[in-house]
Amino acid sequence: MSHLLKIRENFFHWGQKTYIMGVLNVTPDSFSDGGLFNNTTAALNQAQAMVAAGVDIIDVGGQSTRPGAEQITLTEELDRVLSVLQVIRPKVQIPISVDTTRSEVAKAAIAAGADIVNDISGGTFDEEMLSTVGKLNVPIMLMHIRGTPQTMQQLTDYQDLMGEIANFLSQQIKAAIAAGISQDKIIIDPGIGFAKNFEQNLEIIRQLPQLKTLKCPILVGASRKSFIGKILNQPEPKARVWGTAAACCAAISYGADILRVHDVAEMRDVALVADAIYRQK
Repeated sequence: MSHLLKIRENFFHWGQKTYIMGVLNVTPDSFSDGGLFNNTTAALNQAQAMVAAGVDIIDVGGQSTRPGAEQITLTEELDRVLSVLQVIRPKVQIPISVDTTRSEVAKAAIAAGADIVNDISGGTFDEEMLSTVGKLNVPIMLMHIRGTPQTMQQLTDYQDLMGEIANFLSQQIKAAIAAGISQDKIIIDPGIGFAKNFEQNLEIIRQLPQLKTLKCPILVGASRKSFIGKILNQPEPKARVWGTAAACCAAISYGADILRVHDVAEMRDVALVADAIYRQK
C-alpha cells in the first residue's frame, strides 16, 4: 500500500504510528453518547476538546448505526451534518470525515468542508456512493457489514469469518477503484459489532493481520462496544474506557492503523505507549 496520505496539511504515514479518529455523533440516539452533541454549540465544544486532546480525524455522523437504529430521512441527516460542519470546519485544521451511507450526504458534506467519507456499508447501501466519491477525489473508509443496522445482529452466521470479511472488502476495493477512487485513498474497516457476535469481535482483533493482504490501512472501531461491556459486565457504555483501552492496545499490536474512539485523550495515551512498544524497530 502507499505509505503516505495527505489530507489538507496533514500527513498520514501508515505503519509509523497509530492515528486517532474521534467520534462526533450529532444524533439524539447513538448508543453511547446520543443526544450529548446534537446541537452546534455542544458539537463545536466537543470537536475543540478532541483537537486539544490530540485527535487526528474527527468523524461526524448524523445517522445512528447502533443495532436496531431507525433510518432517518435524507433531509434530517443533511440538516444535522451540515449544521455541525458549518460551525466546526472554520475552527479546526485537522481532517473531518463524514459518517454516512448516502451519496447525497457525502457530496454535501465534502462541499461544506469535510475531507473523508466513512461508509459503514462499504459503498453497498447507495449505488451512487463509490462513483460520487470518485468524482469528489477524497478518501473513503469501507466497512464490512451484513444487512442493515436494523437486521445485522440476526446475520452473524459465518462459515469463515475472516475470509468472508476479506472477500467483501476486496470486492469493494475493486469496485471503488473501478469507480475512480485511487487505491491510496481507500481505508478498510472489518466492522466490529456490525453483524458480528461476541466471539467474532474478539476473533477479528486477533486475526487483523489477515487483512494486511488487501494493502489498505486498517481502521478498527471497538470503542465502548457491547463485547467490551459483556467482558466487564458493564451495561453503561461510558464506563467502558479501560476495556476500550485494552481492545485498542490489542488492535495496535495486531496492526491497526486508525482507532475510531469516543475517549480521545485516553486512547491517544494508549496509542503512544503501544506504538513505542510495537512500532519502534
